[in-house]
Amino acid sequence: MVQDRLPGKGEEDWYNMPLYYDIVFDQDTSSEAEFLEHVFALHADRENGNGLEILEPACGSGRLLHALSSMGHKVTGFDVSPQMIEFSKKRLIAAGYAPNLFHMEMDSFEIPCKFDMAFCLVSTFKYLLDEKSSRAHLQRVADHLKSGAIYVLGFHLSNYANRESQREEWQGSRKGTEVDCIIDSEPPDPDARLEQMQCVLNVRENNDKKTVRTTWQFRTYDAQQVRDLLSSVPDLELVGCYDFCYDVNEPRELESPWEDVILVLKKRNGKNE
Repeated sequence: MVQDRLPGKGEEDWYNMPLYYDIVFDQDTSSEAEFLEHVFALHADRENGNGLEILEPACGSGRLLHALSSMGHKVTGFDVSPQMIEFSKKRLIAAGYAPNLFHMEMDSFEIPCKFDMAFCLVSTFKYLLDEKSSRAHLQRVADHLKSGAIYVLGFHLSNYANRESQREEWQGSRKGTEVDCIIDSEPPDPDARLEQMQCVLNVRENNDKKTVRTTWQFRTYDAQQVRDLLSSVPDLELVGCYDFCYDVNEPRELESPWEDVILVLKKRNGKNE
């Protein structure tokens, strides 16, 4: 489960503020959606046909569900945040698409259909804080994929030798709302396999200003720990690696240290659909 994502006492959870979250991450939506199509064409053992059946665990604000719907695909998503689900639903309906959304956990979801592709980007996978939950999630995804289908999974790797804090910053704006996002991560604990995270959103809406602070923990992985986890889920085979530049012409090796990784995991042929 991902309950450790909930904010501490007296804090607000940025993940329950879909508009701000959407503004921050929307700048990469087009490149991510196109990348997913290209990765599918390159690695999946399935035909594109008249559009793919696509699943997004932890679909958030629905920005990628909307983009992929506009590209002719049939999308399904789920999330633990009711606010995110409602935001995503309204967005899809406003664009003329029928939303197929669920309120579910990443390690225990159950949807009565199989998919050509699933994806989960921007490190949401790391909210699963132990090996049991991480393995359960991967197996659940595998069980929901058709034979030869793929799961595209993106997250940041940890460099345990680096003992300095890390910072990432984004800015975005939409219709009079400006959001500055700062995410700080403390050095990872190699024994506990955890890192402490903090997000600060500085929001300006017309003449109003506010700051939202959220803290949480992520599970940590280096390249070998990723390989060990994948070996425990034999239904999925690692067939490709990329980074957050979203360029299928620039494949990478799964190696440490490497700050970000996008894994392409294929459902092994011969598995029951």
